[in-house]
Amino acid sequence: MVGEMVENKQVIFKGYIEGVPKETDMELKVGNMIKLEAPKGSGAFLVKNLYLSCDPYMRGRMRDFQGSYIPPFNPGSVIEGFGVSEVLDSDNPNLRPGDLVSGLTGWEEYSLIYKTDQLRKIEPDDIPFSYYVGLLGMPGFTAYAGFYEVCAPKKGDYVFVSAASGAVGQLVGQLAKLHGCYVVGSAGTSEKVDILKNKLGFDEAFNYKEEQDLDAALKRYFPEGIDIYFDNVGGAMLDAALLNMRIHGRIAVCGMVSQHSISSPEGQHNLLALISRRIRMQGFLQSDYLHLFPRFLENVISLYKEGKIVYIEDMHEGLESGPAAFVGLFSGKNVGKQVIRVAYH
Repeated sequence: MVGEMVENKQVIFKGYIEGVPKETDMELKVGNMIKLEAPKGSGAFLVKNLYLSCDPYMRGRMRDFQGSYIPPFNPGSVIEGFGVSEVLDSDNPNLRPGDLVSGLTGWEEYSLIYKTDQLRKIEPDDIPFSYYVGLLGMPGFTAYAGFYEVCAPKKGDYVFVSAASGAVGQLVGQLAKLHGCYVVGSAGTSEKVDILKNKLGFDEAFNYKEEQDLDAALKRYFPEGIDIYFDNVGGAMLDAALLNMRIHGRIAVCGMVSQHSISSPEGQHNLLALISRRIRMQGFLQSDYLHLFPRFLENVISLYKEGKIVYIEDMHEGLESGPAAFVGLFSGKNVGKQVIRVAYH
């Protein structure tokens, strides 16, 4: 295997976009033949990619904008995202063939990786390896840091989570329940609402597409008002939540998946509520809290092993399914964390 010349299937980013991603913005192609080795003296390591993560933030990397926290993709190059990979060959003293790692990798069968700053070695356990791009990866840590650090929860708080069955929301709701909060989630299908109530343990859940008036819906589920809103969608749902926050409520702004066209975003209404109700509304990135990552892993692994939390994945098979899986995020096709299985371990 190592030292062989092989074909390397890749998903290529074709060019910058304005609105919602389409499958045609990406192209599956067979790259040049590559040699399965890490060049001596390079400090690099060669991996076989096993699982790739589809995450909404990647849409931001598809536009020609340099002022974000992460640079755009290069047109004509391989799409990059979080993944779980097996080391095949290494010129890095810290990694050996057979090691499993999670971190940024290419949307391709094999990747040569030079940067190890956000790379983590996975210790074999009875936890599915794919969870290291979900529950135990960036989305899980986003939920953990956002809930505990930004939302400052107290027992008995009334908590609302939008996109609640997604990669981040499903863990936020479960952590809130374990903290002694009352939790309601919104989602876009009756199947997802059923999952929230019957698998993830939310107190209540509703399908926002069936509500004529989101303000009235929130008043129905939160007659006493909302202490914490964990926002994954922005737009009309954030407007409605602002009208229902309690005094000293907290809003953690994690994502705005409703804003399909980043070039002409909708404005928010009801911001006056921030003043009268002394609401704290804060955007955040999980990367600001990386010092907490070891504690997060320890806590969440033990909760998972004790059966106190579950995690739902939507697994697509094969690298060729990647573009459709990614695009599906923006119309809510995924049920749970969207993952692509590139190869079996």
